[in-house]
Amino acid sequence: MVDPTRIPQQLTRLFGLRRSTPLGAAPGTLVFDPDAHASEVKIIAYDPKEISERTITSPDEITSLERTGKVLWINVDGLGDEEMIRAIAAKFQLHPLATEDVLNVSQRPKVEEYPNQTFMVVRMASFEKERLQTEQVTMFLGSDYVITFQERPGDCLEPVRVRLRAGRGRARTSGADYLAYALLDTVVDHCFPVLEAYGDRIASLEDEVLDDPKPSATAEIHEARRDLIGLRRAVWPMREMLATLHREPSPQIKEETRIYLRDCFDHAMQILDLVESYRDVVSGLLDVYLSSVSNRMNEIMKVLTLIATIFIPLSFIAGVYGMNFDASRSPLNMPELSWYFGYPFALFLMALTAGGFVVYFVRKGWLGRS
Repeated sequence: MVDPTRIPQQLTRLFGLRRSTPLGAAPGTLVFDPDAHASEVKIIAYDPKEISERTITSPDEITSLERTGKVLWINVDGLGDEEMIRAIAAKFQLHPLATEDVLNVSQRPKVEEYPNQTFMVVRMASFEKERLQTEQVTMFLGSDYVITFQERPGDCLEPVRVRLRAGRGRARTSGADYLAYALLDTVVDHCFPVLEAYGDRIASLEDEVLDDPKPSATAEIHEARRDLIGLRRAVWPMREMLATLHREPSPQIKEETRIYLRDCFDHAMQILDLVESYRDVVSGLLDVYLSSVSNRMNEIMKVLTLIATIFIPLSFIAGVYGMNFDASRSPLNMPELSWYFGYPFALFLMALTAGGFVVYFVRKGWLGRS
């Protein structure tokens, strides 16, 4: 058995290999991460006429919470407050297996039906510091409530809050199932700006590879490829989850809301198509990089070869006139050495030879255009 603590951090972040529950623990065992963010609980209660928001600071407020017929959205940012999470689980009778999955933040996106509630797991993607970051978001859908748990503060769900406050569209007139759809749709649609950022990054990588390929480009290409694989692993099961919500009946989801889930499923399919396209482009960039480096090396070798070719006959001429023959011994022993124009003649012969090679290379197209 491989020890998960020895797995590299990048693979852990991308592929979700962390697990906080000890091996052999009883099902439903809750193990809280001591390094988790402190829990911040906010509640939005609304109906078609009014909306109220407040922050919960103690588990007693959860215990005494009254359900007045309004739709409740309880959002928990951070999983570090054990008492608060246990109080929420007890108040709304969250299934222990689902609560265990809330704390194990490496879950695959999925949907599960429990008595009186539907449990969903999604992964929220973001593009931070030129890298992909994914965060687990778990959701409980009941008859009149939606409970969301997030790993850390900060999310992409603010547009849903704005629509609820403004009372526009179906946000306030529909039930908790429509709120759950709106949250799912926002998480899925947030992948589009992430992919746009990756599109810009891939374009800049492509320009760099074509114009000035550097050794560091290979590391950036592999990082982009790993991130796209991680995004695909986050979106692919979300597509399956949305298909399940759309096709299979659920007591918590009305028929009119199921149509909107179909639209969310279509968005997930579009994202997967973009991810696959970007993966193909990034995979091809490595081949382009190797080809660019090879072409540059060929150009350098061609220039060096041409220079060497030009200087070979010049070295031959210099070698011939550098031989130690005594012209006084024989009139055939290099008589041009005693000639008045012997030295200018040797230089002219070298220049003529070099010029002839240059003209020949140019006409052949080996040096510039023919």
